[in-house]
Amino acid sequence: MPHDILLTRIRAEYLEMPGLRLTLEQAQRLCGVERALCRRVLDALVADRFLCVKSNGIYARLTDGDASRSRPIKADLEVGRRIATAS
Repeated sequence: MPHDILLTRIRAEYLEMPGLRLTLEQAQRLCGVERALCRRVLDALVADRFLCVKSNGIYARLTDGDASRSRPIKADLEVGRRIATAS
């Protein structure tokens, strides 16, 4: 399988399944390609900032939510709000 086709396939797998996390070996089995080619494609997706590789060797989408990330703060629109009354 050529490099560009594999790159497109792996990108599509991650887009179709939010939260997908794969090791190199799992991605290799999923695509049925040799280990070296699979690593090159995964590393290219990391370099493109589409994937990230965790310290445990898991490849995940860079934009997928992570429990360790802080959550955005929501504004409390009720604080300091004045209600206009007709006189």
